Amino acid sequence: MKKFRKVLDGLTTSSPGGTMGSPSSGSAAGTPTAAPTPKEIDIQETLVSENFQMCKTVRHGFPYQPTALAFDPVQKILAIGSRTGGVRILGRPGVDCYCQHESGSAVLQLQFLINEGALVTACADDTLHLWNLRQRRPAVLHSLKFNRERITFCHLPFQSKWLYVGTERGNTHIVNIESFILSGYVIMWNKAIELSTKTHPGPVVHLSDCPKDEGKLLIGFESGMIVQWDLRGKKADFRICYDEAIHSAGWHHEGKQFMCSHSDGSLSMWNLRNTLKPFQVTFPHGKIQKDGRKESCKPILKVEYKTSRSSEPFVIFSGGLSYDKAGRRPTLTIMHGKAITVLEMDYPIVEFMALCETPYNNEVQEPYAVVVLLEKDLIVVDLTQSNYPVCENPYPMDIHESPVTCTAYFADCPPNLIPILYSIGAKHKKTGYSQKEWPIAGGLWTLGCNTYPEIILTGHADGSIKFWDASAITLQMLYKLKTSKAFEKPKPVEGRAADLMEEDPFAVQMVSWCPQSRILCVVGISAHIILYRFSKYDANTQITSLEVRLQCESEDVISPSDNENNPCFSESGSHSPQTHHPASPGSKTPEGNKDTIPCLKVKERMVRVPPGYQAELVIQLLWVDGEPPQQITSLDINSAYGLLAFGNCNGLAVVDYLQKTILLCMSTLDLYGGADPYQRLTRSPRRNRQSTSDFSMRGLSNFYSDSKKRFRTSYQSLTELSDNQQSIDMERSKSPTSVHYPTSLHNDPRVLPEPVASLRASHCSPVFYLLDNVKGPGRKLSLPTDLKTDLDHVNGHCTSPTSQPSAGKPRVPMVPEGPRLTRRGPGRPPFRKAQSAACMEISLPVSHTEVGYASRRAMLQQFHGVTMYSHDEHHSTPPYSWTDKESRENSFSRSRSSSVSSIDRDTKEAITTLQFGESYGRKNDALPNPCLWVGTSLGVALVIPMSIPTDHEERMEVPVTMGPSGTVLMLKGSVLRFGFLDCMGSLIQSPYEVWRDLNGPEDPDRVRKRKLVHFSPSSSQDSCGEGHLAVVCSERQAKVILMPSQSVLFVHNITESSFVLRADVVSVSNSVCLACFCANGHIMTLSLPSLRPLMDVNYLPLTDMRIARTFCFTNGGQALYLSSPTEIQRITYSQEMCDNLQEMLGELFTPIETPEAQNRGFLKGFFGGNSHNFDREELFGEASAGKASRSLAQHIPGQAGMEGMKVAASGVVGDLARARIALDERGQRLGELEDRTALMMTSADVFSKHAHELMLKCKDKKWYQF
Repeated sequence: MKKFRKVLDGLTTSSPGGTMGSPSSGSAAGTPTAAPTPKEIDIQETLVSENFQMCKTVRHGFPYQPTALAFDPVQKILAIGSRTGGVRILGRPGVDCYCQHESGSAVLQLQFLINEGALVTACADDTLHLWNLRQRRPAVLHSLKFNRERITFCHLPFQSKWLYVGTERGNTHIVNIESFILSGYVIMWNKAIELSTKTHPGPVVHLSDCPKDEGKLLIGFESGMIVQWDLRGKKADFRICYDEAIHSAGWHHEGKQFMCSHSDGSLSMWNLRNTLKPFQVTFPHGKIQKDGRKESCKPILKVEYKTSRSSEPFVIFSGGLSYDKAGRRPTLTIMHGKAITVLEMDYPIVEFMALCETPYNNEVQEPYAVVVLLEKDLIVVDLTQSNYPVCENPYPMDIHESPVTCTAYFADCPPNLIPILYSIGAKHKKTGYSQKEWPIAGGLWTLGCNTYPEIILTGHADGSIKFWDASAITLQMLYKLKTSKAFEKPKPVEGRAADLMEEDPFAVQMVSWCPQSRILCVVGISAHIILYRFSKYDANTQITSLEVRLQCESEDVISPSDNENNPCFSESGSHSPQTHHPASPGSKTPEGNKDTIPCLKVKERMVRVPPGYQAELVIQLLWVDGEPPQQITSLDINSAYGLLAFGNCNGLAVVDYLQKTILLCMSTLDLYGGADPYQRLTRSPRRNRQSTSDFSMRGLSNFYSDSKKRFRTSYQSLTELSDNQQSIDMERSKSPTSVHYPTSLHNDPRVLPEPVASLRASHCSPVFYLLDNVKGPGRKLSLPTDLKTDLDHVNGHCTSPTSQPSAGKPRVPMVPEGPRLTRRGPGRPPFRKAQSAACMEISLPVSHTEVGYASRRAMLQQFHGVTMYSHDEHHSTPPYSWTDKESRENSFSRSRSSSVSSIDRDTKEAITTLQFGESYGRKNDALPNPCLWVGTSLGVALVIPMSIPTDHEERMEVPVTMGPSGTVLMLKGSVLRFGFLDCMGSLIQSPYEVWRDLNGPEDPDRVRKRKLVHFSPSSSQDSCGEGHLAVVCSERQAKVILMPSQSVLFVHNITESSFVLRADVVSVSNSVCLACFCANGHIMTLSLPSLRPLMDVNYLPLTDMRIARTFCFTNGGQALYLSSPTEIQRITYSQEMCDNLQEMLGELFTPIETPEAQNRGFLKGFFGGNSHNFDREELFGEASAGKASRSLAQHIPGQAGMEGMKVAASGVVGDLARARIALDERGQRLGELEDRTALMMTSADVFSKHAHELMLKCKDKKWYQF
């Protein structure tokens, strides 16, 4: 019998014309295989490799973990640096540029070369970079790496080419901005301080030139010492030793006094005439206590001292609050005269900067606004109004208002959709903003010519959904929908019930949207689905609720009498299938009261809903036998059919939302009927059903017990989570989705030792079960090379999220601990805070004795939003050992596909993708019918034909009939995507219903019937005959199948060493292709239908599950993903869009004349000092200062790669062009001067002639004759 099974498996694996047209799994990855076809289909493919190129387009959202801020007062552009080495440059709406330092070091400080189109960045790796902003994509021109000293502060005076750089040692260096070379002029710390000083002054925390005299440099040291250095005389004018540490300083514009902020919450004012002591010391928030002492206050981290012509000076600072006021939010204080205004912020203040009318520091500053950079927000405070209102932010900075949990991207939407959404969303905008325009209005942006409507949907943890206008690479909020309004507010509970409550019960897990019919379907974390219709009118409505019992445990079936618990067809028109799925009568679990109830309560009363999306139907899965429902893993809705289908790890359900009935509710196993390709093994029933309720439903990210939570992966990539290099069983990493199938019956759990059988049968993670690691002697880490660098940073694990448990890997305890194995640990609450893909909590085992494979398990669980039980997370489990025989028999075989029909295949199978469309349910069908394509985690594609009445009245009364057809197609790995092509190679769109407003006013002329738009496969292919092509893509393989004959035309093994995370059939350059994003970071495109590889780019290693959960493709060669918890990164893989990208991006630099300095007057200039005669070139140049030590800093040219060369070339070409223009202008002026000279000579000759004639005429006349 064993030999016969091996032969059968070998036949199924190697036969190219095997069952269901399965191709040879031995074909190499990346090679499309053509199978024999009943008829030839000649399709002219137009896409070639030259049509594809990968590049980033634009990044939206708030810069993640900001660290620095700078503003150009002339160009009116703002720069924000981040901890990851990114720089965002913002101008007017549409002008938004993202730059990234190659080193990835945090940006410490930013300095604009005001009105020069350049930016200096100082990074944490002690490197200075000069960015050229005169191009749409900025590039580094020069870099200067300090080798022996650490950079702490930089200052660049206005219209100066010499940058002052303070270091941790207390020295001040000077850098030439043009050449980016250090000057030999250095202000050493021991020269700056007094000789009698016995301690080091500390790092340099402030540098600024005196407004009255640019030859005087004010240096502030951390210890409290302040020195004014005479640059000409190379000596200190004065030294101030203050008791408190200094954080910042600011000058009065006249240059006669300055202000310092200190660590004790005080502000000190100093006059240059008397520097022995400050002439004023204030504690703005320090009150005098009863004992006469001042309250201790927090440090004032920064202060700005700005003057005004028409009023008192502005003193703006952050911090300084008293310590006793615990829990107060961060504040920004504005002191204007005697008035003190404290502005409370929602997040900690990172940096702030006053915006002034003039760039000159020796003129009256006239501040008009304050830019405040918070940890998670950017605000601008209007200083021109007494109540200091906030200006409305035109940038999409609130993407992370609630953590993002899912995304959807729609290109080429109906053109009238964006204006309607915007008009409705505008009614709910916040008010109370300042009337002044947004002051950051620099740059230039114009609407490109090749634009089309694009919409991005983001789902959030609080249950809200935001619609964004993404046309022309911009992003603007259109409309916000709150799904929580469809439910009653959860009542506060105590005790164990409180542990079972979800902190974010409305978190959005998945969205399905039809832009043509404007029907929206939302899947929530509490196993609920909400169907919305769009209306321009408000209405009174009552939400219909359907409850579905989809809890199918097929492995618990051990006798035919228990088959009653399996799902079956519901009767037509039945509103609830509960009668067909009775709860277990013998259930005595503590959660017994949870049976047959949903997780949330829908509002039962009539509610008034505003215009926009209005909830019509809510579908909820029920608790069964004390177990919460499993999360929904797939969803599809079709407005033309009026049907909604969804599935999870237990089975499939189809709902008729027009008649509000449940058409189908059955387990995945029952979908096969008699065509099941697998011989399923029965499982022994679980020993303790009640314990599964403690872990079978979790939030999006809570996969660990609370005691183990340590940090968030939103602040670290998964590559930083663990460096555990212990020996682990990693043979399964060779083929993430391949599962070994045993060749003997000795692996049946019924014949295993009872503890092991109970342990394996008790696992309740039915969907995406990951193979458990086994720690044993002599196990070595064996990984493919490409996976080691990409996916295996977390404990070295590489597993497909849909890998199934191998029935051939029994774990044999070393010691007889049977009862311990079947006992679960302390019940964890099934609900916790539903974190987003952007903000997920992960905890690692702290004990070094644990293998720590929970990280990989958790990463893949987070990707799919599904949970499983892990014994090592709850209680200690005896170690397992492998015998040599078991190791050999159960080792992974890469040659075996996960879709090979092994006889001992595991019985658990999840619904991973669904697609409605016009297709052929059976081989003998002559015409296409409405069908539902179902993809499962075992690599099986099923086709379920449907019979839908075509007449409008009949459709609302006659029930829809559907049932499995027996059509089964098989692939390697979990099925991810379906697509349909006609025999000409064109994409067949799903049919849809044209939108009609059901709440509109009664109009006799308006047609109330449904208007449907169908795209029949046979409508456009009369010359090609009947049939169409079905594109099926799994996480390992893609197939093109001819329907209805079900012949496999082309097969392509996409990857052998990794697995596909996202796949979609998209249109690019007036053609169609298959786009795939793999876990190893590769983005690939395949031609259709031949599946030729067109592009394969190693773009982005999967270092964070946020990317996997939010990555999505769309038409036009575009895609997006959440690059950080607060930012959306859009990319393109279309050569055409890459070519047009320069025109679509905004100009950062626009030619603007620098404002002239005010005339200071003779007396003021004479008595106030002359700051304009200071020649820095003469003082800091090589001729006078000499060269700096080569070991101190290393100059690095910015010509890194082709981009740098192009930048340099464009700079040289620009210089030559400017020189040529200057020469032409000079020649023109010289020509004009020559013409004027000739004209003057002619005039002089004429004058001389006339004078001579007049002299001759008057020569002989007497005086009296005149």
